[in-house]
Parts: sequence; structure tokens; C-alpha cells
Amino acid sequence: MQTAAKSQITYDHRNFSNTLLLSLYRNMLKPRLIEEKMLILLRQGKISKWFSGIGQEAISVGVTMALNNNEYILPMHRNLGVFTTRNIPLNRLFSQWQGKSNGFTNGRDRSFHFGTQEYNIVGMISHLGPQLGVADGIALASLIKKEPTVTAVFTGEGGTSEGDFHEALNVASVWNLPVIFCIENNGYGLSTPTNEQYNCKDLADRGKAYGIDSFIIDGNNILEVYYLVKKLAESIRKKPRPILLEFKTFRRRGHEEASGTKYVPDDLMKAWEQKDPIDNFKHYLIEKQILTEAQHQQFVEEFKSEIDANYKLADDEPQIIPDLSKELNDVYKPFVYESIKSEHKTQEVRFIDAISDSLRLSMKRHKDLVIMGQDIAEYGGVFKITDGFLKQFGKERVRNTPICESAIVEVAMGLSIKGIKSVVEMQFADFVTSGFNPVVNYLAKSYYRWNQNADVVLRMPCGAGVAAGPFHSQTNEAWFTKTPGLKVVYPAFPADAKGLLATAINDPNPVMFFEHKALYRSIKQEVPIDYYTIPFGEASLLKTGNDVTIITYGAGVHWALEALQNNSDILADLIDLRTLQPLDTEAIYKSVNKTGKAIILQEDSLFGGIASDIAALIMEHCFEQLDAPVKRVGSLETPIPFINALESQYLAKSRFEAELLKLHTY
Repeated sequence: MQTAAKSQITYDHRNFSNTLLLSLYRNMLKPRLIEEKMLILLRQGKISKWFSGIGQEAISVGVTMALNNNEYILPMHRNLGVFTTRNIPLNRLFSQWQGKSNGFTNGRDRSFHFGTQEYNIVGMISHLGPQLGVADGIALASLIKKEPTVTAVFTGEGGTSEGDFHEALNVASVWNLPVIFCIENNGYGLSTPTNEQYNCKDLADRGKAYGIDSFIIDGNNILEVYYLVKKLAESIRKKPRPILLEFKTFRRRGHEEASGTKYVPDDLMKAWEQKDPIDNFKHYLIEKQILTEAQHQQFVEEFKSEIDANYKLADDEPQIIPDLSKELNDVYKPFVYESIKSEHKTQEVRFIDAISDSLRLSMKRHKDLVIMGQDIAEYGGVFKITDGFLKQFGKERVRNTPICESAIVEVAMGLSIKGIKSVVEMQFADFVTSGFNPVVNYLAKSYYRWNQNADVVLRMPCGAGVAAGPFHSQTNEAWFTKTPGLKVVYPAFPADAKGLLATAINDPNPVMFFEHKALYRSIKQEVPIDYYTIPFGEASLLKTGNDVTIITYGAGVHWALEALQNNSDILADLIDLRTLQPLDTEAIYKSVNKTGKAIILQEDSLFGGIASDIAALIMEHCFEQLDAPVKRVGSLETPIPFINALESQYLAKSRFEAELLKLHTY
């Protein structure tokens, strides 16, 4: 690093103290020296990958120093200065980068893909966009808790093309969330220049479309970064609202080191080298007699000594020894189920009323539980499940959302980071595709990665039989039963729905709660009036018999009951699974070992559904007791048609009884 002969940056240090100015300089110098060390280690093969932020230190350091330590920052993989300015011990950072147990992810994720509640930092995932909505959720929690705090979140210019960016800005604007959105416009998205990334002059202009104030900042000018962010943060704490900042800077290393920078014109690289934030600020401080060359060398020696000592600590740390039990037990946050029995009378209610009642009672039990979804407030939801909730619990806890499933799932994650439970209603289970990424990559993996649970329930109105066609009729549980980290619940009766939903809300892990629309108003049952819970992973044995085991869930339970009513000579064990993850394999094996025959019924199309996995489990664990091949029955391998005749032909119900009779007489 060479000191520029003359500063290329114009500084105004206003009334900042010399102590602050030197602190800003030291905080920029430290991550630069760490990076130089890491590049050496990379060439030596001692680390596997590195995403460099050389030349962008002023942004990370300026933003972090402008915020209070109790305020959350959601950085990207070039924001080492955020971590070092928050004084995370270097040996832990080195351990993280080398996949050691003293890191933050126990070797389960690399580089900056981690968070730490101790330092109020939430790291990114490779999909980039979701952290913007998570920042919204953290900021929403601050409003709910009446905390005058700001949340800062980073993205690159390339990330602003993702839908999550636009959804997050829109939600923040509509809800007046105290978020500072920081765009590091560093010239290239990997090798693609900005003129191929977007077609507006400045990304800050995008704030106008969402009613958000925006500013353009010289991202290499540490004093401008610090001054403006600090000023805006102080304003936002008094008057909560989002702000969009575009930091003009440059990425002087490759996207990651293996990428190189051959695609960057030499004159462009040289121009930005002359604007180095550390070289220029050093020259300025020396010129103002605030820093001497001797002091600079002292800082360098101090940091290099600290870096070397902490690297040795991490390097001496033993390699992780795989522990199968630990890996399997760290997928979900431990949940001590509390069995709460009903002690009062029952009344006959519909499936939909049981869901509504369970939500209402949980809102009373958990005083900060938030419900979010499209049209759920004044309108009461498209199925009227939350009708009257707004008047009872208020707009802060019963929140209409824009049509942005992805951002709302991310908001729920942010609420969980701040210790607030939430229930998100997907208007139809089909629409979860618009929020699929944060469900399977953020909610599901967060606890395993860095011990941050996602205390979120996603309500999934699903299923065919109501002539709703291809986009409102899917029962898509198999997308989630195969995703470790998610729990999947799928009740068939009102009493089960009420108790299981209460448990889902109590559970600190992400739960996909499937509610079959065709059952909402067609199934009635005596249900306890007061609050109670039902444990996950315990199937319900509805009928007993020695002829055959029927395994199903949701609407399939009612189809099976109808088939057995039509064939009184078939004496079957009818198992209603109730939860698909966790799955009650003990109940399945016990029954199949008794009957010697098994038929699995699912509403989903057959191939790739959970019936296939259950069949495989039965073959592996009950093979010697089987008297017939395990039978699966599912719906057709087509999208779900609209008209009744085609829908009836599509559904597994039309074929189940015939297949049951074949198996019975096998």
C-alpha cells in the first residue's frame, strides 16, 4: 500500500475530534491488513476462498461506526470492516474462515455466511436478496418493542436487480420501517459491468419509486460516509422511516480471488487505485498533523502482531471431527413440548373455525405474536379465518401485507431474530413459490448454520376438490418434507387442527402448516373450547383391523374412511399421520408388521411425493412381514384441472377404492 502523493479525495472533518478521526483510520487499516494476510494464505493454499473488499473499507467502517452497537447490521461478503469494527475476536474470524469449531458455524458454512447475536450482526446467504427483507423484520420488531433503533443492510448493485430488493423496499416504505438500505455500487457484478446490470443513471433513483428518500455518497470518503449515515440514523431514530443510500465505489479485486480482474480496463483500475480510501485519508491526516508516519507504522505493527497471534490460535485449533449425533441434533432448535389438556366442554365447529379459534387463543397467549398476510386485517382473509382479529389485537399485530411473499417470509425471519413469533398466511399454498427461496434456504437452514432459529409458522391453505384450477389447488407438502430444518403439519380434523396449530406456534422452529380448503367448511367435529396442544410426530389410529394398513393424511383420511364405509368386509388399520415431519414411523411399522399389507394414499401427484418415501421405509424396516407389495396411490401426473369432471379424474380419490380392493384380495 503506497501513500498517494496528493489526496484525490476532498475531506471535511467538520468538528470531529482527532480521536474520532484516528479511530476511523485505524478501523479501516485493520481489515485491509487482514485482507493482505488472507491473500497470502490463499496463495499458500491455507484457505479455500476469499471475497475481497479492498478499496471499499470506508463504507463498512463508516456505517458501522455511525450506528450504535445495539443496532443490527446485515453485511455482505466484502464488509470485513463491519465485523472488525464491532470488535469480533480475530481468532474466531480466522476459525470461521478455516472451518474450525471456534468459528460461528461449526464448519457448516464458510466466509461471511454467519451471524452473531452477541455482536448484532446477521450475515448474508449466497442468494443475496433475502437479507434485505430480514432487515425489514428486525426493524419491524424495533417498532413493536418501541425501541428507537436503526437497522442497516448491505447489497451490491447487482443485487438490486433481484425481486427481493424491490419487495423489501416496498414493505419498508409502506410500513415506515427504520432501515438504511446500503447499496455498494462497486462497478461489476462478478464480471458484468453496471451498464449491463441496470438502465438508470443512479441506483439511488430507485428510492423515488417507493417513496423513499435516497442519497448518493462517495463510498471512498470515510468522513462523508460516517457523517451522513450518523446524521440519518439520528433522524430515523426520532422519525422511523427507510432511507436508501448508494455508495459509489469500486471492487479492485475479483468477485472472489479465483475470478481475477482481467475484464477491468487498466485505466479504470488505476483511476480507482488513486482513490484508495485508506491511502487518501492517511495523507489527509498527515497533512493536518493529526497522524504521523511513525504512528502509522506503529498501527501497522500492532495490527500485524494481533493478526499473526490470532491466526496462530486458529491454526493451532484442531480440525473438526465429525459427530453424527451433533449434526443430526442441530438441524432444529430443541423444543420441549408442553402438553396442555383441555378441561372444559366442547362444541361442534367446522375445520375453519378451529383454525381461527386456535390462532385467536395463541394471540392471547403470546402477547407479541404477529400475524401477517394479504387481506388478513380489515377483510379477515380470503377464507375469513382472521375476521375480527384486527379489532381485537390491533394493526401492529394483525398486518396486511403487499403482494410480496418473499419479503414477508424474510420479515418473519427478522422478527424471529429479535425474539418475536409470527404466523404468515400464504393466501394459497400455491403462492409459496413466490417465497420459496427464503423458506428453504433461510428459514430451514438458519439454526443449523449459526444457531439462529426461525420462529415462524407458514399457514398453507391447500388442496383440490373446489374447482380452483392449476394455481389454487396444489398440495405441495413434498417440496418441504424433503428440506431438513422444516417441520410439516397436515391435519384432517378440526380438533387436530386446533391443537396442532397451537403447538406449531409454540415450537421455535419453522413449521409449514397445511390446511385443506375443501375441509374448511365441510368437516365438523366436537372440539374443546379452550386452549390445548397436540404433540408433533404422533399419528392417530382412526380404525383398527388385521387386513391392511392404510396410511394417509389431510383429505385422504376422509377418502379412506368413505372407502372403508363402502367395504365393511375390509378390516383395516387407518393411520392419520397428522404430521409429516416429524413422521411417526413407529406407528407405521407397528401396524404394517401386524397386517402385512400397506397402502399409502396422498392427494399430491404420485411421483416424488411423500408416499414414495414411506413405501421405501416400510420396505426397509418391515420387508419380512409383508404379504404383498407396498401400494401407493396418488393423483395424476398432470397439473390440476379446473372443471369438476377433469378434477375428479385427476384426484387419487377416484382410484383409491379399487386399489384397496386389489391389495385386500392379493
